[in-house]
Amino acid sequence: MDTKKKTSNRFSPEVRDRAVRMVLEHRGDHASQWAAIASIAAKIGCTGETLRNWVR
Repeated sequence: MDTKKKTSNRFSPEVRDRAVRMVLEHRGDHASQWAAIASIAAKIGCTGETLRNWVR
């Protein structure tokens, strides 16, 4: 549970919202939603799994 708390505090709600928006907007530019997530996660400095959870 501590890991989740650290992750959620590391990124502001604005950054999280923007990252989710980017995934949804750029999904068509990638072979899959996961590919879009992995690409954007690398740019903002979180793991793909973290961003995937935000998208959900």
